[in-house]
Amino acid sequence: MSRAIVIIPTYNEIENVEDIIHAVLSQNEEFDVLIVDDGSPDGTGAKVKEMMTSESRIHILEREGKLGLGTAYLAGFRYGLDKGFDFIFEMDADFSHPPKDLNNLYKACKNSADVAIGSRYTNGGGVRNWSNYRLFLSRGASLYVRMITFMPVMDPTAGFKCYRRKVLEVIDLDKINSVGYAFQIEMKYAAYQNGFKIEEVPIIFSDRIKGTSKMDGSIIKEAIWGVLNMRIRSLRGYYKTS
Repeated sequence: MSRAIVIIPTYNEIENVEDIIHAVLSQNEEFDVLIVDDGSPDGTGAKVKEMMTSESRIHILEREGKLGLGTAYLAGFRYGLDKGFDFIFEMDADFSHPPKDLNNLYKACKNSADVAIGSRYTNGGGVRNWSNYRLFLSRGASLYVRMITFMPVMDPTAGFKCYRRKVLEVIDLDKINSVGYAFQIEMKYAAYQNGFKIEEVPIIFSDRIKGTSKMDGSIIKEAIWGVLNMRIRSLRGYYKTS
């Protein structure tokens, strides 16, 4: 039986964490959950540890303070590789990524994909409860990334993904520099630069209902300049490991 782990970074997600863990574990008996909590003062980490007493498929990494989305996932990747998982997922805690679609990403990677992306902008995908302005920004960002990187991915900023183990073993994780949401782009770009097969799986993305969004202006700024730097580094062979 394959082993898969779903990494969920958290900061002040006490309103969502218990429900999202139950939702993930109920999808497939092969799924474990790893919560990477950045010292949430609202008790998110304590709730996870309480749940761990009755469920062996729940894991936690606790960090001191807000250290960034990218470093949270990198810590999770290293944990998943060290513990011998065959498939490693990224997922938000706020139910914007539908838990039921974990199985579709898993199926894509088990069949032929090296990286499966839960895509809002491939055929059959979409968003719900977004303003026209936010949709314009997101679509524009996706177009910008494709124009700069030439990466054939319709939703390059997506954060709902499944990796085969070998992808994270080949990519030099120490070279991934992005801390915020540009991390999502950089990981896809590193996989693309190393010749891995990327497949987009349609999802319907919904805005969070509970809790507070972590999006701010610094994230947008990092993404704009970060993509340019990615392209420059790729021209020097920065991401290729073979």
